[in-house]
Amino acid sequence: MHRPAAALLFAMAASAQAAAPEPVALQCGKLFDARSGRLLEERTVVVRDGRIAEVLAGRAAVPGVRSVDLSGHTCTPGWTDLHVHLASESSPKAYEEEFRLDDTDFAFRSVGFAKKTLLAGFTSVRDLGGEVSLHLRNAINQGLVDGPRIWAAGTAIGTTGGHADPTNGYNAELSHLIGPPGPTEGVVNSVDDARQAVRQRYKEGSDVIKITATGGVLSYAKSADAPQFTVDEVKAIVDTAKDYGYRVAAHAHGAEGMKRAVLGGVTSIEHGTYMNDEIMALMKQKGTWYVPTISAGRFVADKAKIPGYFPEIIRPKAERVGAQIQETAAKAYRNGVRIAFGTDMGVGPHGDNAREFVYMVEAGMPAAYALQSATIHAAQVLGVDDQGVIEAGKRADIVAVPGNPLEDIKAVLAVDFVMKDGTVYKQPGTAP
Repeated sequence: MHRPAAALLFAMAASAQAAAPEPVALQCGKLFDARSGRLLEERTVVVRDGRIAEVLAGRAAVPGVRSVDLSGHTCTPGWTDLHVHLASESSPKAYEEEFRLDDTDFAFRSVGFAKKTLLAGFTSVRDLGGEVSLHLRNAINQGLVDGPRIWAAGTAIGTTGGHADPTNGYNAELSHLIGPPGPTEGVVNSVDDARQAVRQRYKEGSDVIKITATGGVLSYAKSADAPQFTVDEVKAIVDTAKDYGYRVAAHAHGAEGMKRAVLGGVTSIEHGTYMNDEIMALMKQKGTWYVPTISAGRFVADKAKIPGYFPEIIRPKAERVGAQIQETAAKAYRNGVRIAFGTDMGVGPHGDNAREFVYMVEAGMPAAYALQSATIHAAQVLGVDDQGVIEAGKRADIVAVPGNPLEDIKAVLAVDFVMKDGTVYKQPGTAP
């Protein structure tokens, strides 16, 4: 891997550290209460030192504090996308680029993708796979580049030939030269391997663990839904992750792989395409979250119709699996499975993340629930209590959209105002 090169990139791209944000008073026409799922009438949100100092009823004057007029807008907590891949973006050339490009190339791209994501209203993300995200997270935290707050998984953990095996698609000669990947590269085949892989992620500085509990749609392999861990291997990952304060997200399409992941104690199931009634009941019993990623499903189903967009081994999976995810999300909601927001952007285009809200409402979820999924639900998945709501003492992560998104969810596609940690990155009347 090219860690020094990636670090050098961010040093070269660095701008001066931003000064402490000035205090502001946001004059919100309406405010979304993420706890209750209701809209509150006019509120003034006072922000100092990157935190919400107070929330006042009505349009209150705050002496000595600059006001921002959002009277025609609805203010919501900053949104969280729990499933992104900021180092890449799907294209017909994506598979060859894995051989042509290195981490420095992907790092340059990630800077632009991160800014698009932030300006779309997403002040936090979980990046579920890719070593570049660790460096991008650090650069954003240091104020070197603009982007959302990142919980980075680093390299995902899978099994030999599984969705996270980095040598899938290599010919025998190339595989022989490289050698079989092991726990350091995220490929495990035993309980001991599983523990070592988590410890390696800790050594590398990950914030969360991602496993690939089944095959994947876009990996160069035939099956998208075959199970790829034993329950004991999943338990070893989850138990070791707890030692380091990590939560575990499980990519899963097939029912058996999902069942093993839930029994093993993962925090969330990602995608969940072939989730059945048994799995839904088990998830409710265990308190497992579901992150549907409808956006990715729709994207790959559409692109599968374009000749040559995907390699032939992938196209049938993309067509079959992609078309199913929205229907599964609808059924999961009706059955009371806890749902949190995620898009799998990097599969689809970065910056279009908010379309997931529209797809969730199309699937039968109330607009308020969709907004909760990206605010208070997402904070619960991450295990944090200082974001996801607009309340005194919480992080000043605030997004504003014109009109009333509970009446017309498409308002989320027209974000006018973005604040993260008290710093304004976008406001009405200014170019992004």
